[in-house]
Amino acid sequence: MKFTIIQAIVALNPTAQVNVHGEEIEWVDGNPTDITKEQIDAKIIELETAYDAKEYQRDRAKEYPPIADQLDDIYHNGIDAWKATIKVTKDKYPK
Repeated sequence: MKFTIIQAIVALNPTAQVNVHGEEIEWVDGNPTDITKEQIDAKIIELETAYDAKEYQRDRAKEYPPIADQLDDIYHNGIDAWKATIKVTKDKYPK
């Protein structure tokens, strides 16, 4: 995922008020915390790295059976059978 300058600024200072036009940053009422372009660039990299590190979670979520089906599996087949079903997806998308 490509994070934006605005997302990085909000991550650095949630109360910052800013307009961004391309790469140009326009601070509303000044830059209250003196956020630098270097800090913004570093935060974008940090956000992208954190997002990429959790790709396995997003992939798993798409393949897990719906919760209702999982509960039905537990009821009819027990926890161990459910764990075996879930393990297939966990093994496919390891941490």
